[in-house]
Amino acid sequence: MDVLRLAGMWIQDVDSLSSGNSRLLMVFVGMVAIAMTAQAVALIVMAIGAAKARKRGLEIAEELRIKVMPVIDGAHELIRDTTPKIKVITENLVETSYVVRAKAQEFDVTLSDANEKTRRQVARMDGMVTDTLTAVGEISASVQKSIRVPLREVAGIVSGLKAGMDVLVGRVKSFGIGRAPKTTRDRSDLVL
Repeated sequence: MDVLRLAGMWIQDVDSLSSGNSRLLMVFVGMVAIAMTAQAVALIVMAIGAAKARKRGLEIAEELRIKVMPVIDGAHELIRDTTPKIKVITENLVETSYVVRAKAQEFDVTLSDANEKTRRQVARMDGMVTDTLTAVGEISASVQKSIRVPLREVAGIVSGLKAGMDVLVGRVKSFGIGRAPKTTRDRSDLVL
C-alpha cells in the first residue's frame, strides 16, 4: 500500500506535499539509493570476479599454448617430412600394382599354356594306352587262336591215333582168340 501512496504522490500537485508525505518520499528515495548502492557493489564484485576469471583463463590458455605448441609443431614437421615419403610410397604402390597385374597376366598365360599342353599330353597318353590295350587284346586273341588251332589239330591227331590204336588192339585181340597164346613175352611185344 505504501507504494500506491507514493505513486499517488507523484500524480498530485507539487504544492500539495505535506510533511507526512515528504517523509515517505525521503524514505523512498533512501531505499532507492540503498538499492542502487547495493547494485553498484554487486556489479563491482562481479567485475572483480570476472577480471580474476579472465586473468586465470588467460593464464590457463597461455599454459596450454606453451604445452601444446611443441606437439603441434612436431606434428607439423612430421607431416612436412613424411608427405614426400608418402607420395613416393603411393607411387611405388601404384607401380607395383601395375607390375603385379602384368606378372599375374603373364603367369595366367603361362599357366593356361601349360594346362593346354598337359591336356594334349594326357589325351596323347590316353590314346597310346588305348591303342596298347587294343593291340594287347588283338595279340592275345591271335596267340590264343594260333595256340588253340594247332592244339585242336594235335588233339584230333592224338584222338585219331588213339582210335586207330584201339581198333588195332581190338583186331589183334580178336585175331588171337582163335589161337592160343604162345608165351607171355609175345603178348608184351604186341601191346607195345
